[in-house]
Amino acid sequence: MTEIKPFRSDVPQTALDDLADRLARVRWAEELPREEITDGIQRGPVAPGWEYGVPGEHVRRLVDYWRDGYSWRKWESALNAHPQFTTEIDGQNIHFLHVRSARPDATPLILTHGWPNSVFEYLDVIEPLSADFHLVIPSLPGFGFSGPTRERGWNRHRTARAWAELMRRLGYSRYGAHGNDAGSFVAPELGRIDPSHVIGVHVTQLFSFPSGDLDGLSEQELQYIQFLAQFNDNMSGYAKLQQTAPQNLAHALADSPVGQLAWSSQLLAATSDDHLLTNATLYWLTNTSASSARFYYEDHHAEHPTSPTTAPTGLASFAHDFTPLRRFAERDHANIVSWNEYDRGGHWATQDAPDLLVEDIRSFFGKLA
Repeated sequence: MTEIKPFRSDVPQTALDDLADRLARVRWAEELPREEITDGIQRGPVAPGWEYGVPGEHVRRLVDYWRDGYSWRKWESALNAHPQFTTEIDGQNIHFLHVRSARPDATPLILTHGWPNSVFEYLDVIEPLSADFHLVIPSLPGFGFSGPTRERGWNRHRTARAWAELMRRLGYSRYGAHGNDAGSFVAPELGRIDPSHVIGVHVTQLFSFPSGDLDGLSEQELQYIQFLAQFNDNMSGYAKLQQTAPQNLAHALADSPVGQLAWSSQLLAATSDDHLLTNATLYWLTNTSASSARFYYEDHHAEHPTSPTTAPTGLASFAHDFTPLRRFAERDHANIVSWNEYDRGGHWATQDAPDLLVEDIRSFFGKLA
């Protein structure tokens, strides 16, 4: 069961025809009507904005493009330009890209994507990173071509164990780990469970939150906490639902590609239309909305270690993303050796600040080497 098999995406045309047919027969969600607003700046009928969630105008525009301009085959071809494989680990089919550097002494590096993203998250940084790294880019269990999952328990810890086995199976005795979003949970755990092989962990978020320890915070630190509270109040509805009852929404997403698109849009709206649609299409074609959401449920119900991680850790934090407070991060990660905050970029840095991200990864692992 340790065989590594070549993989190539070749979605049947019948599946794409079915998608096109469904997009031609959308029943649009009801929303509040436009209302006249006169505020000295804006006049005339204005539709409800993002305060209620993803607006209808946003979804309609994307659906028009999805139906008449977007090409899955273009992005499928871009994915297939890189070597891909599948292997079974812990009873689960795992899909991954494996791009070897031309440098024989390159550092092996495993990169873990987030939700509602996929291996497409890293497509644009493969070329610059492969100049210095042998890249392994797996699809999270239950996501895209690694899905769906068939068993309980696929949380960050089980995934980290699978990644350690994947790197062992590929023959890498020493390697680095990088992660974004959900990958920023998985990568530190990989460093925790495989310390004799992981040389360092690089992430774009350290999800370290206050636990009543707010005494002595500066005004700037209190502003960070306020930002975190606002994000939690206004942007985390998807996480709460997927942590508690992921199957409720999964029935709708499995039946409606437009529903899948809208559900993905809250977090991916800041990326390009093609990136958003490629991920929505992948989730739709693989029917992995349910199993990807279950990752949140399984992780929320897992027992997590209380001791800090000890692997050398580096953070690249971007301007329009959650920025942790170092005092809380150092409580959870005892060996932070690099901490860089940038004045541009967002949650999906591979899309809006790839140059900064690539250079930060290079610098971090270069110093460790």
